[in-house]
This record gives sequence, structure tokens and C-alpha cells, in this order.
Amino acid sequence: MSHADDHQGTRRDFLYYATAGAGAVVAGAAVWPLVNQMNPSADVLALASIRVDVSGVQPGTQLTVLWQGKPVFIRARTEEEIAAAREVDLASLPDPVAQNENLAGAAPATDENRSLDETGTWLVQMGVCTHLGCVPLGEQGDFGGWFCPCHGSHYDTAGRIRKGPAPRNLPIPVAEFVDETTIKLG
Repeated sequence: MSHADDHQGTRRDFLYYATAGAGAVVAGAAVWPLVNQMNPSADVLALASIRVDVSGVQPGTQLTVLWQGKPVFIRARTEEEIAAAREVDLASLPDPVAQNENLAGAAPATDENRSLDETGTWLVQMGVCTHLGCVPLGEQGDFGGWFCPCHGSHYDTAGRIRKGPAPRNLPIPVAEFVDETTIKLG
């Protein structure tokens, strides 16, 4: 084997590696837009968390806000609504889990585990029926909470499913008070 043959083999190896490297870069450049399109858009990222002023919400009324494309019910409950929710026997609930993203694990669906504050006045929950995604109507149904007229799901004053086809309680999103009149969602 001559010195020239050894040099040709090295040049050939270089050409293989250079071609493979260029092909990998071109393939990556072609695939990146397809992968990048699966990331959330800027408008969705902007709504990752919002702040809601609840200073105008009086006991017995609720505010509905749109967060991440879904309605969120923010309700200031009356003493009667809180008392009714706290008298419920947990064994009678179809879904005994709180469905509260603010709590770790599968906490029981007590009213205390579903309300935002210690007094139980504030209830913040997603306004989407867990059966087929309809929006329930407030202050209606057999239990004075929410009623989904599409298929007849009844929720109590703590947003727990009590009757109908819905399999779970209305979910509680990540939420917290940032000051006395502002709730942060997300």
C-alpha cells in the first residue's frame, strides 16, 4: 500500500463524515419547524397565569373569567352555602376526591379541601362539566350549586357531583390570593 492510497482513504473518510454531518444538519433544519409547532403559542403562554380582581364580588354572587380557553367560576359563598356544603356526608358523594390542584395527592372532597380560603367563602373552580365539557349553570339544580342542562349533572355548593352522569367533581385549578382582593390563577 502506497502513501497515496492511505491519503485517499483519509480524504474519502472525511467526505463521508462531512456528507453525513451536512445531512444531519439539513434533516434537523427540516424537522425543527414540525417539532416547534407543537409548543404552546404566545397567546396561550401569556394566559399561563392571570390575576383577577374580586373586590366587586359580593357573597352569594360569582364572577366567571376565561382562563386558558375555559371558564373559571369564582364564587363568594354565603354562610348558608358553606354550611350546606359542610353538612354533606362524604360517603354519599359519587367522587370522594377533592380534585384540587392546590393539594397533594387524593385529598378527600371535604368543603375545606375545595375552598380557597380558611373561612370557606371563596370557591374557585373550572366551569366545565366533567361529563362532556358543557358549562354548568350556577345557583341551580337539586343541591343549589351548579346544574348542567345538557345531560342533567347536579353539583352542590362546593362544586361536587351529587347526581347525574358526570364522573368527577368540578376541578379546582391552581389558585391563590396575592392580596386581599386579587386571586392569581395558574
